[in-house]
Amino acid sequence: MVNKNILELEKITKLYPGVKALDNVTLSFRRGEVHALVGENGAGKSTLIKTISGAIEPTAGTIAVEGKHFESLTPTLSRENGIAVVYQEFTLVPVLSAAENIFLGEFIRKGLICDRKAMNARAAQLFKMLKIELDPNVKVEDLTTGYQQIVEIAKAVAKDAKILIMDEPSAPLTTNEVEAMFNIVDTLKERGVTVIYISHRLEEIFRLADRVSVLRDGTYITTKNIEDTTKDELISYMVGRTLKETYPERNNSTDEVILEVKNLSGNGVENISFDLKKGEILGFGGLVGAGRTELAALLFGNARITGGEIILKGKKVDPRLPEEAIASGISLVPEDRKNQGLILDMTVKENLTAASMKRLSNKGFVNAKAEKEFTNQYVSSLNIKTPSIDQKVKNLSGGNQQKVVLGKWMGTDPDVMIFDEPTRGIDVGAKQEIYKLMVDITKSGKSIIMISSDMEELLGMSDRMVILSKGRLSGILEKEECTQEKVLKYAAEGKDDGTIES
Repeated sequence: MVNKNILELEKITKLYPGVKALDNVTLSFRRGEVHALVGENGAGKSTLIKTISGAIEPTAGTIAVEGKHFESLTPTLSRENGIAVVYQEFTLVPVLSAAENIFLGEFIRKGLICDRKAMNARAAQLFKMLKIELDPNVKVEDLTTGYQQIVEIAKAVAKDAKILIMDEPSAPLTTNEVEAMFNIVDTLKERGVTVIYISHRLEEIFRLADRVSVLRDGTYITTKNIEDTTKDELISYMVGRTLKETYPERNNSTDEVILEVKNLSGNGVENISFDLKKGEILGFGGLVGAGRTELAALLFGNARITGGEIILKGKKVDPRLPEEAIASGISLVPEDRKNQGLILDMTVKENLTAASMKRLSNKGFVNAKAEKEFTNQYVSSLNIKTPSIDQKVKNLSGGNQQKVVLGKWMGTDPDVMIFDEPTRGIDVGAKQEIYKLMVDITKSGKSIIMISSDMEELLGMSDRMVILSKGRLSGILEKEECTQEKVLKYAAEGKDDGTIES
């Protein structure tokens, strides 16, 4: 009888000093299935896939690939046994063509010379098999993120991958690119490839997966057939408790206008006007490229204003640098927390205090006692899970990293906080904490501008919504007007009569 399992993990354990990253995880994956792996940040997903790919060696346990047993794998051994990984950070060489990247390190040769014609032909076959139109000669640096990901997948398929691990593959993609990626996963499944799919986006799990396994705190919790479970059940397995309300109740908005933006232009946006009320969460919606992040850069002094004005608490402000925006009472929690919000090799303390050093210094010298008290205050109030305030931020989970960014800007005591994609890449439990913190911020009388590409989040958290399209204001919706259909119509230059302009 043929074993229907292509990959079996038996009692996999991984110990680090003071931490048990994986604890006796026993799990199997079937041939030709899409098997989702879910869990909160820190649940052990990354450690598990690195064990499978040979990037790390388990402390104990065995791995069986098509019946062959190993105590551990190396990257080479993993590849030789048909295992490939598409990570969030691509491993492509931008100046090389798509075909050259696919065969990088294993060029097809005619004698001693690279056979580019053969590589292009083989790459074209791979793209055709994946049902994608892509020129093998195009340089990777000229491709969108979605097409770069397709090149990564083609690299894996070119090496006859039988097991493809996809780590948060949709995180950097636009809506159209996500759908194209879904189609590729379906195609790979049809061809008998086992896909291990890791994502925080549960709607993707229910769209793609045959089965789903849950990890929590390094331990295996359960595996469910996708048709036999629900989103709420998976969340309860992931967090170990029932989350009854996705979005916390709030009623903090007042009629007092704290910020007025009049005909603001620059950085790719034109004539944007809106107001922000005290205690309000004002959502910003729009399609990718609508100009939301560009507008945030203008407000935060990260881009040059070419027209219009910003009035904060009745006074005109003209931030030309982030320092000027901070001084006037505006802060920004950026979209890319790792590259723009944090210094990963610095500690929790150093990151939390980075924007507040003037407050914590006297005559040019940092007050160490005040610095420590400031840090401990935000670690406690934001429930940042860290062994020490001297822990490097790169070692924290995504949710806790986001809280450090949040604490850094809360420490400047701003009147207006701009949140750009506040919950991107963090798990459902951490999302709940971020939402509660946002509501607590508005309860203290501060106001929030929230930019989000998550429609459910926008609808659930916004008191009102501003919709941008192609750098221009498309509409402002009151809470009772905010529906998914209406937001999408405005985002596509829709009109209130239900039509959509091309």
